[in-house]
Amino acid sequence: MRMIEDVIIKPVISEASMDMMSAECPKYVFKVAKTADKAEIAKAVEAMFPGTKVEAVNTINMKRKPKRYGVHYGYTSAWKKAIVTLTKDSKKIEFFEGMN
Repeated sequence: MRMIEDVIIKPVISEASMDMMSAECPKYVFKVAKTADKAEIAKAVEAMFPGTKVEAVNTINMKRKPKRYGVHYGYTSAWKKAIVTLTKDSKKIEFFEGMN
């Protein structure tokens, strides 16, 4: 069993992810380990943020994208994104509360 810090790498803060938090069943977006599955992600969120109850987890493998800086070419790294939906009676995650 991995530690929860190894499963959830960091939250994704974007305009689209902020809009998903204001729904009736809030959704939060995290960057997760490439090898993490949905059950591990759900357990890690519930352990990292006490009082939350995960209803569903959707995962997306984000592909690498070509980037250029002047004459230098390269790629961004590929990563895995998890969209975590909480139940209606679940406690909200305080980390995201001040960002709306």
